[in-house]
Amino acid sequence: MFKRHKHKFNAVRTEIDGIKFDSKKEAKYYQELMLRVMAGEVVFFLRQTPFHLPGGVTYKVDFQEFHSDGTVHFVDVKGMVTPMFRDKKKMAEDLYPVEIEIV
Repeated sequence: MFKRHKHKFNAVRTEIDGIKFDSKKEAKYYQELMLRVMAGEVVFFLRQTPFHLPGGVTYKVDFQEFHSDGTVHFVDVKGMVTPMFRDKKKMAEDLYPVEIEIV
């Protein structure tokens, strides 16, 4: 018998539209983003956009949103902000001309 792996922060993996999300919160944000696309506020979005950092480290932001006003937003959905996440976010923002929003 297999034991189901429990996430260290009690996040529950969720699947919507055949897409697997790391948490219910991320899945809910995806659904809200789909509504914003239908409303015309967001033209389209990408998931799991990578930022390549020094030392062979890759930081993936949950969503890259292209808004109808021409702006581009980088959004990470977090239930808990860890020191490692904070460090990677700061490093990505220092290396690339972006500001990463935390939801």
